[in-house]
Amino acid sequence: MNLKKFLSAMILSVMLIFGGKVEAADYYSAIYQTVNRYNGNEVECDWITRAILYASSEYQVDPILITSIMEAESEFNFHCVSPVGAVGLMQLMPSTAAGLGVNPHNPLENIIGGTIYIKNQLGRFKDWGAYSVTDAVAAYNAGPGAVEKHGGVPNYSETVHYVIKVANNYKNLLTLIQS
Repeated sequence: MNLKKFLSAMILSVMLIFGGKVEAADYYSAIYQTVNRYNGNEVECDWITRAILYASSEYQVDPILITSIMEAESEFNFHCVSPVGAVGLMQLMPSTAAGLGVNPHNPLENIIGGTIYIKNQLGRFKDWGAYSVTDAVAAYNAGPGAVEKHGGVPNYSETVHYVIKVANNYKNLLTLIQS
């Protein structure tokens, strides 16, 4: 699948190129600017940015990936609930949150839960080769069973669009870091 190859290569290459070479202040600035596009409240933008950086540090997940997923999921909205019942900033289903031992209505626990969930998916698909990050992102949206059943990103319109959105969010955040 050309789309899958493109997205995987883009996400993986930018993670490799920028991994470990970016100052914490650069991450803070890029994430804050991104959050601020959706939420003009300085205190909330600062809190969300610091929560992302905390979860990233605590669980060793790329903060740009966490931010990209959160932007795609909720546009940094504390109170959003999807039509299927996903809750909060990283849009955790109540059953997923319960399985992770977090309260999806508590913003910090929600972010931590989403971070743990994507970390689990990254671990689950790490041996899938060059497409592993893309498959993990697809699993965040469609569930790992769907990704395993289809041998990669399922050809579901919602999931394909989601993976593209996360990849574009990631690229935009990297542009902010570079500037």
